Amino acid sequence: MKTKDRTKQRQKRQRRVRSKIQGTKERPRLSVFRSHKHIYAQLIDDESCVTLVSACDQQLREGKVKRTKTETAFLVGELLAGKASEAGIEKIVFDRGAYRFHGRIRALAEGARKGGLIF
Repeated sequence: MKTKDRTKQRQKRQRRVRSKIQGTKERPRLSVFRSHKHIYAQLIDDESCVTLVSACDQQLREGKVKRTKTETAFLVGELLAGKASEAGIEKIVFDRGAYRFHGRIRALAEGARKGGLIF
């Protein structure tokens, strides 16, 4: 019963945030998903319902390097910014989903900013 309540609350928060954010081809939406082990980010054009660029921590295969989840999220943000610049994307809209803007979500945003994306 507790899990269903949490899921409904998360979906409600996510709908609230998404009602205020719209991604376009010139300024796509940076959507973030965070699981217990991994973090995923993608740039989405909501007008044509297409994912333009995506990145996740599993693409950072650099051997057996130990890092915290927050450090990994920062690197994913930089990776996404690099892919976005190759695709010709500079400006984005940040969609934090149902997550608070702190911790891994904030680190990913800072990595994307450092990589050259403008929020």
